Amino acid sequence: MESLRMIENWPVDTAAAAVVRADGTTVGAHGPAGHRFPLASVTKPLAAYAALVAVEEGAVELDEPAGPAGSTVRHLLAHTSGLAFDEHRAMAEPGTRRLYSNAGFEVLGDHIAKATDIPFADYLREAVLEPLGMTATDLPGSPAKDGVSTVSDLARFAAELQAPRLLSPETVAEATSVAFPGLTGILPGYGHQRPNDWGLGFEIRDGKSPHWTGASSSPRTYGHFGQSGTFLWVDPAAGAACVALTDRAFGPWAIEVWPALTDAVLAELS
Repeated sequence: MESLRMIENWPVDTAAAAVVRADGTTVGAHGPAGHRFPLASVTKPLAAYAALVAVEEGAVELDEPAGPAGSTVRHLLAHTSGLAFDEHRAMAEPGTRRLYSNAGFEVLGDHIAKATDIPFADYLREAVLEPLGMTATDLPGSPAKDGVSTVSDLARFAAELQAPRLLSPETVAEATSVAFPGLTGILPGYGHQRPNDWGLGFEIRDGKSPHWTGASSSPRTYGHFGQSGTFLWVDPAAGAACVALTDRAFGPWAIEVWPALTDAVLAELS
């Protein structure tokens, strides 16, 4: 895809990108496909997917207690447990505010590890990475932010999201629909959003402005971006997903170039 050549002009040392259709075919890729990048928060959708496998396997339930008093697995996945950003400290009653929380995903990982008697990184590998052939991906630390992967591996994950094999389509549809509608909150890097809609481990675009996806992205678009300069989105209306990984921390440069790439990709697809 010609649009992916735009990453050559990004102010980064290394970048790689790919576009995956809903049928699983990679219709375009550019940059070093096997280069391993720190994912930062793009780790969260992978961790969430493993958590949803644990739900379908019966190891945990979405509405069982987890985290602070009154919180559940569902609250932790949807950033509504009330836990602070990076501290295991409750800041709000569960279900009342959208407080984006790394701590919540760490509590979630610990909860699943206890329920399955498997360290969370091993569970992620066995439940998600190995079945999808994501052999270059691992989790050496926090399930909120410490994943490492390649564009080739994340293209496999993008294909799974659009045509799930590891989860039921109904579970993926629930995870990528708004959980706890109407809650306000801060989208990191983009300020206060009313509402700040999320699914279960996936951010939902809806009508957010400003946003890291494109002006032409459909409201149904979901995904995640990371502070290491990474993103993955799926736009069901376009029947496609896009992954972009870089080695430069998120900042004004990304706010400028990411939406332009998304709009160019969507225009080329249509």
